[in-house]
Amino acid sequence: MELVCPAGTPAALRAAVDAGAHTIYCGFADETNARNFPGLNFSREELAQGVDYAHRRGAKVLVAINTFPRAGAEGLWHRAVADAETADVDAVILADLGLLAHAAEHHPDLRRHLSVQAAAANPDAINFYATAFGVRRVVLPRVLTVAEITAINREIDVETEVFVFGGLCVMAEGRCSLSSYITGKSPNMNGVCSPPSHVQYVETKGALDARLGGYTIQRNAKDEPAPYPTLCKGCFQSGDMTGHVFEDPSSLDAKDLIPALAKAGVTALKIEGRQRSRAYVAQVVRSFRTAVEAVAAGRPVPPGTLASLTEGQAATTGAYRKTWR
Repeated sequence: MELVCPAGTPAALRAAVDAGAHTIYCGFADETNARNFPGLNFSREELAQGVDYAHRRGAKVLVAINTFPRAGAEGLWHRAVADAETADVDAVILADLGLLAHAAEHHPDLRRHLSVQAAAANPDAINFYATAFGVRRVVLPRVLTVAEITAINREIDVETEVFVFGGLCVMAEGRCSLSSYITGKSPNMNGVCSPPSHVQYVETKGALDARLGGYTIQRNAKDEPAPYPTLCKGCFQSGDMTGHVFEDPSSLDAKDLIPALAKAGVTALKIEGRQRSRAYVAQVVRSFRTAVEAVAAGRPVPPGTLASLTEGQAATTGAYRKTWR
């Protein structure tokens, strides 16, 4: 299966390619990209150089233009699609209906993938995007079981791509309002979830508070690691319960499920982490490339070695094997 790997910087792109990524995905340094963090992402010149580096080593590059355009500012997103094609990328990853229609009409030879931000989670939706806009691959939301993915693949004629490692969104992507409720910044419009400009770590008596938008999301002892304050993974009171109401602070690690995902008909395995360091990217890519090659050769998946890179040093298979509270 194709291993699709993140790159938030040109250095991370080179590290991912050198570590064995089949495909890299990245974005421009603006609000067209759902990882619009300061200091990350690519200028037009950097993208062209990255594509050249990847292509010369047999890897592909995808560009995520996966936020929803602001009314009256569609030109920024239209230019991003045109510039991606000029850079000779292998596909663009889009979510917005209008932008998909624009790309299909004005850039018909540019391969189109459907972003997870579109939250297409059933055959009817996926087939609509394929028929209306010529979408060739869909990135499935992280809310589906392996059995559900198997059933979807029986009824569609496009490729499927699923997340296998990294940050775990517990919502149907493209439909979450938690972060924007507190920060005023929409993850699907502004390209940020828990934007760094709204994050604070504040020492209190015997504790360290992780805050988002002025609200305390998590409280830890001063000698304990403090998580990044993502609202859906914060601690709350709900009835008699106090704790992680939505989801525990842990990362997705579905490496052991690669054989099942292959049997389900999945085309590509996606690693999350465009905001991560190049060292992180290289280590994760090497581990998953080894696993993919083992499965292709009929060997067992090698034991996991990535616990130190997961959020809170804890991992989950997410909805693939989810037991809901």
